[in-house]
Amino acid sequence: MRTPTFVVVGAGLAGARAAETFRSEGFTGRIVLVAGENEYPYIRPPLSKGFLTGAEERHAIYVHPAEWYNEREIEVKRGCQARAIALDTHELALPDRESLRYDKLLLATGASARPFPGAGADLAGVFRLRTARDSETLRTELARGDRHVVIVGAGWIGLEVASAARGYGNAVTVLGRETVPLNTAIGDQAGAVFAQLHRENGVELRMETLVARLTGENGVVTGVALAGGEVVPADVVVVGIGAVPNTELAVSAGLAVDNGIVVDAAFRSIDPDVYAVGDVASVFHPVLRQHLRVEHWDNAERAGAAAGRSMLDQAVSYDQIPYFYTDQFDLGMEYSGYGPLARDAVVVFRGDRAARKFIAFWVAEGLVVAGMNVNVWDVNETVQRFISLRVRVDPARLADERVALDDLLVGASEWRT
Repeated sequence: MRTPTFVVVGAGLAGARAAETFRSEGFTGRIVLVAGENEYPYIRPPLSKGFLTGAEERHAIYVHPAEWYNEREIEVKRGCQARAIALDTHELALPDRESLRYDKLLLATGASARPFPGAGADLAGVFRLRTARDSETLRTELARGDRHVVIVGAGWIGLEVASAARGYGNAVTVLGRETVPLNTAIGDQAGAVFAQLHRENGVELRMETLVARLTGENGVVTGVALAGGEVVPADVVVVGIGAVPNTELAVSAGLAVDNGIVVDAAFRSIDPDVYAVGDVASVFHPVLRQHLRVEHWDNAERAGAAAGRSMLDQAVSYDQIPYFYTDQFDLGMEYSGYGPLARDAVVVFRGDRAARKFIAFWVAEGLVVAGMNVNVWDVNETVQRFISLRVRVDPARLADERVALDDLLVGASEWRT
């Protein structure tokens, strides 16, 4: 009898966790991880945090050491870019006319950093941050400590890079389109906390600014030209304007794609033997009753394992609350919640915003739909309980630190029924 083969395209955290789950749950067939980069699976948060700042060495980014895969008979094809999927014959085309026959296929192809859309994107000294090599190259440049670094984009990546760059003693300017940093992620009030943090640490923060092009001489970047004609001098430009899901394989194969590969709550695509997970997947969320694409590390960690169980025909309905974290200067933060529900919610602050030690709750129709703890620890589990339980809250009591959070949870009932 032919040995069944599970193939995972994309060897990031989600793909590695799926492969790990195949083995831990008893799958004895062939497992192949197809890695486009010449790397073993690694995690991305250190690329803009600990590894970029120099606090962590390169080996710390890997999910497992190389020998771990050999011991479990998991094949890792590094530097191997999948070319096409033939759904009818269950074949994955690889370079040099090689192909893999699969019984089940998991697409974990991730996302790519969005390139600068104007002139100058290809100049030397212009960086995007997505891969281990990107981070390694940028770290070397920032570590010189004598650079004028201009960051296009005031989202999470932009602000984390700004923090790292200042840590090396560089002059840093952040250019953002919104009124405050992180406006689309956490809104004006919470975003203002990060704006003040960066200004206090010497970052020149210029908001409501439109970038026209990148300027250069002899093929090397020299500045960022704004829409009004001003040129901001730059030795290094980092473009942090979001990411685009890598859906090319899915599109060419005829799978459903809408801001990611469309899958159900068990990660199944419209083809019964093809699944998708991680940054590339638009997953139906049973609580929200809509599809949701989540790019954060925690989603890759949890969803990768859940997709692995689903491919083994275990019952899966993925309903995790999205979670992410950041470290910038002396600020540490955790956020849990449903972004689509938080957009029109009222923000309730508990603690001292000026001292940057507080919890923020997003409340919609009397229910907590998201929460963010800033320099307040060991409360994320409680924050998630507020979100996962139907908690009718009084905003005044929620903001009052004299009222224990656990007291506000009494009598709540589960959302997930």
